[in-house]
Amino acid sequence: MNILILSSKLPYPPKDGGAIATLNLSTGLSETGCSVTMLSFNTKKHFFPPEKIPADIQKKIKFESVEIDTSLRLLKALKNLLFSRQPYISERFINNEYESLLEKLLGESKFDIVQIEGPYLAHYIPVIRKFSKAKISLRAHNIEHEIWKGKARNERAIFPRLYLYKLAKRIKRMEEQILKDIDFIIPISDRDHDKLRALKPNIPGITIPTGINIQDYPASRRVSDNTIFFLGSLDWLPNQEGLRWFKKNVLPHLMENSQDPILHFAGRNAPSEFLQSMKHPALVYHGEVEDALTFMGKYNIMAVPLLTGSGIRIKILEGMATGKCIVTTSIGAEGIPLTQGENILIANDGESFANHLKSLISNKELSERISLNARKFIQENFDNFAISSRLRDFYKQQS
Repeated sequence: MNILILSSKLPYPPKDGGAIATLNLSTGLSETGCSVTMLSFNTKKHFFPPEKIPADIQKKIKFESVEIDTSLRLLKALKNLLFSRQPYISERFINNEYESLLEKLLGESKFDIVQIEGPYLAHYIPVIRKFSKAKISLRAHNIEHEIWKGKARNERAIFPRLYLYKLAKRIKRMEEQILKDIDFIIPISDRDHDKLRALKPNIPGITIPTGINIQDYPASRRVSDNTIFFLGSLDWLPNQEGLRWFKKNVLPHLMENSQDPILHFAGRNAPSEFLQSMKHPALVYHGEVEDALTFMGKYNIMAVPLLTGSGIRIKILEGMATGKCIVTTSIGAEGIPLTQGENILIANDGESFANHLKSLISNKELSERISLNARKFIQENFDNFAISSRLRDFYKQQS
């Protein structure tokens, strides 16, 4: 099959969940025998020279990219708020050069499938329909409007809260329109699949989670048992929200018997005001780490305190693949068929979250059992080649 993938950012280096999900599935489709071309925006925020993508990846995927600056512009955002019905976050990706290159690719090759990574490139669906007979699929990494609605609920300031609710409403309307314009949905979790089908009940689709190449995740050796860490993109609002909740609701219970550093956290693009709000003797910030696996290897217990979001938390999959013990919330565990007390620990209030962390620190047998079961779970359920093969077979059946 000949597949064209449209993405809002170049998925290399794979340092965040969206990039990992896009890159792993794309390389996986190539390994199953598909010809894969990817047309990406190369944003100023996540810029990477395309020619420096490793040769082994370039053999699997033909990369095309367009440079763009999607930085927030207050005047444009205000103009959008007052005079547009489109979400500003999507409007930033309207680009003539990208459209021209898309037309060129569609004219040069006969694609069987055009796969759109997320809803923010919906502007280009008419171009695909005009210049190609390819079927169009939406790879839904999240239910986007839910993320923004959740952020609005947790925002205290009146004007930002009203703006976020309006943005969430616009994104929901956009997602509903996309479902009318495409042929298939490829959600990342069963829960998201149900949510999308509630918006358009009869749309064909298949749940395709993010695959993991287990050979890329060697089992971590155990280090001192009282080390806790968090790793994730810190420009993503749910991560900021979760860490603030951890500081306010979990940390006091952990500090009852210890004055040692409690949580080591790292991630890219952390806003200065967020870092200021996270200052505490028991919180240690490591900035953007060069290698996620090296950072993970220094600690035993992974905390994933998420209050909003959808899709699958890729960092949970990566942590489990290396044999980390993970404590998260029900929201953090959504989309992954986990078993409480067997391969993960789940809690939704600060005291219970802290108690789970304390149990892993004090009970070596418990932590070793969860560690072994976590890695085994990834091997059995998230093999990238098997997952990519399922999507290839679905596309063949629908073509």
